[in-house]
Amino acid sequence: MTKRTERLSSEFRKEIAAILSGPLKDREPALSGLISVTEADVAPDLKTAKVYVSVYAADPSVKKRSFEIIRENAGFVRHELARVMRLRTVPELTFLPDESFEYGSKMDELFAKLNKED
Repeated sequence: MTKRTERLSSEFRKEIAAILSGPLKDREPALSGLISVTEADVAPDLKTAKVYVSVYAADPSVKKRSFEIIRENAGFVRHELARVMRLRTVPELTFLPDESFEYGSKMDELFAKLNKED
């Protein structure tokens, strides 16, 4: 990854997080839970970007629905991003779930069980 794409990825992550918590929440009242943009991976040609999102909600169905709303509104997020970023083209966004926190939590539980058994 070049310095430029690293910088753009960081900027995209920050701006997309702001759009999800602001304009998208206003537009979609059903969007709930704590939403975190963990990573934005922008392709070097700036045509596509993979955006990894974590949604924290007590109810798994609420979490799933919130993620679906984000995916359905990828075009809206891209449009809002085009308004804030000064780029010739704004990449097509693909939202993917980031489950690294759940995986880490599960691993912590397993390690805690192992330590208790010893």
